Amino acid sequence: MWFKSCKMTFVCFNRMKSYRYPWTRLYSTSGTTVDSSEVKTFLALAHRWWDEQGVYAPLHSMNDLRVPFIRDNLLKTVANHQPGKPLSGMKILDVGCGGGLLTEPLGRLGASVIGIDPVAENIETAQRHKSFDPVLDERIEYRACALEEIVEETAETFDAVIASEVVEHVTDLETFIQCCWQVLKPGASLFITTINKTQLSYALGIVFAEQIAGIVPKGTHTWEKFVSPEMLESILESNGLSVQTVAGMFYNPFSRYWHWSENTSLNYAAHAVKSGAQEHQVPVESVLKEETEELQATASTIAGVREEVKK
Repeated sequence: MWFKSCKMTFVCFNRMKSYRYPWTRLYSTSGTTVDSSEVKTFLALAHRWWDEQGVYAPLHSMNDLRVPFIRDNLLKTVANHQPGKPLSGMKILDVGCGGGLLTEPLGRLGASVIGIDPVAENIETAQRHKSFDPVLDERIEYRACALEEIVEETAETFDAVIASEVVEHVTDLETFIQCCWQVLKPGASLFITTINKTQLSYALGIVFAEQIAGIVPKGTHTWEKFVSPEMLESILESNGLSVQTVAGMFYNPFSRYWHWSENTSLNYAAHAVKSGAQEHQVPVESVLKEETEELQATASTIAGVREEVKK
């Protein structure tokens, strides 16, 4: 059951920018944005995806926010929809689908969903779980691969691409976003949930969640890979995706529920829409400079936190 009482508060960016990129070539599939060390981490947990009280409990609970977030924003693009199957007729790509925790609810809403993940054992778990439901078995397809491997065959195929709790694990965020752009239809949506790069996200997301409380396994996250909403927005806009909404998210480890928040200093969700032909590119150098200065300013603080944890 979806958690109904949380109030959804959005920080909306009503941008009238139209950055469109008529890419002359597709990105080579010889490279990958997948981090092999991250694959090993998730490989060890592949059999635990559907344990609602286990290490993936926060992701099960996150569906209370992210499923309505995706559904409601997609429904803004259609005039009519079927009762009970509002996403019927839509084709969605779930990147980094894991065991299918988000893929299945989207399938139940009527969408045709392809879930991809570089960990073959995750895909085996997802395949096995969806096989218990004949309807889902027909609507959902799983593939053990990286996004870069399917760019050419699925160019401008999807009405939506989902990257939920994924971008903080990739090796090259900009290339990853460019691949998302390529597989989206013009006017289609990209949905991202991820973790901000702040002192608070380090203290709570890594020190507390991983090292103290054990909410998630140690080594799940690398703070240096976290991305701020400002940086993510700049990368999205510079690669032909117009940001529509950014909303803060907060997880209460005691109630095990997620809530929407105006504060994006920890987790946040973003919705962007693919534009059309290229007009101009937004430079990201200024944001990179600001990000570097912030990292330098907080380095000593984080080092201090690490020392305290060791004690």
